[in-house]
Amino acid sequence: MAEILVLNGPNLARLGVREPEIYGHASYDDLVKQCQSWAAVLGHQAQVRQTDSEHELVGWLHEAADQNLPVILNAAAFTHYSYSIRDAIAQIKSPVIEVHISNPAAREDFRHQSVIAAVCVGAISGFGLHSYYLAIQAIDILLNNKK
Repeated sequence: MAEILVLNGPNLARLGVREPEIYGHASYDDLVKQCQSWAAVLGHQAQVRQTDSEHELVGWLHEAADQNLPVILNAAAFTHYSYSIRDAIAQIKSPVIEVHISNPAAREDFRHQSVIAAVCVGAISGFGLHSYYLAIQAIDILLNNKK
């Protein structure tokens, strides 16, 4: 059994309220419950966190590096410009998967660039909350292939 950090950046606590036509009607609490349930089915534990603070997110990524924890990361707006988050991810030896609820490539031009993509093992986007489900499955596969 692995502990998986599921880290969420700015505005994700507003799920269900913020632009439901893009992000859906499920709440952040729904996301937390779903991630924990999906991880449990695969024999893992998901610790789901959200912050609007870049500083706090960097600290959590350092924690993942220090504890060798796999990470599913929806960096939200930080995806497009945070080099400090990119550098924190680069220190993590366990898999880090970039996740987005919507498809950034199908949205505004500024969302097309991810500064974190190059230091993540992969990215999953555009499947709503199921992007997290697919990322949890991918983490499980990556962890089992390393045994």
